[in-house]
Amino acid sequence: MEKKKSENKMREIKIEKVVLSVGGTGDYLNKGHKLLEILTKRKPSKTTSRKRIPSLGVRPGLEIGTVVTIRKGAEEVLKKMLIAVENNLRKKQISENNFSFGVKEYIEVPGMEYHREVGIMGFDVTVVFKRTGRRVRLKKIKTGKIPKRQVITKQEIIKFMEENFQTRFK
Repeated sequence: MEKKKSENKMREIKIEKVVLSVGGTGDYLNKGHKLLEILTKRKPSKTTSRKRIPSLGVRPGLEIGTVVTIRKGAEEVLKKMLIAVENNLRKKQISENNFSFGVKEYIEVPGMEYHREVGIMGFDVTVVFKRTGRRVRLKKIKTGKIPKRQVITKQEIIKFMEENFQTRFK
């Protein structure tokens, strides 16, 4: 009896996290914060600026965005967000280990209805991929190096998304 040669488990691609974010200041930021809370039923955190950009009216310490990270149940959230963009993505939205896309209006997400206090607004979705062994580079004690072949390329992301989520790329 011959053993069937299985694929290398260390080459397997997984979704690490899905990050939803809204950028803005003042009242728009508060509406975005409420939107992410409604979408994910989790508490988003606000991001602050570190640099001064006078042309945009940004100063250090100013709240300029809100973000929520989803690790457990990331696949279900990603499926909903892909339905909102009709499972179509562009190849230029993909980079190494991740891809991002925007949803123009949150009411396009299935199961979402219009909320008066939020109004009409959109948000950004970033999907981060990983392979087994990534923690070696991230851990605090005995940090190791990861070879370049551990990076997930554009072609691998396209293949993964086409097989698992039936996504079309332009």
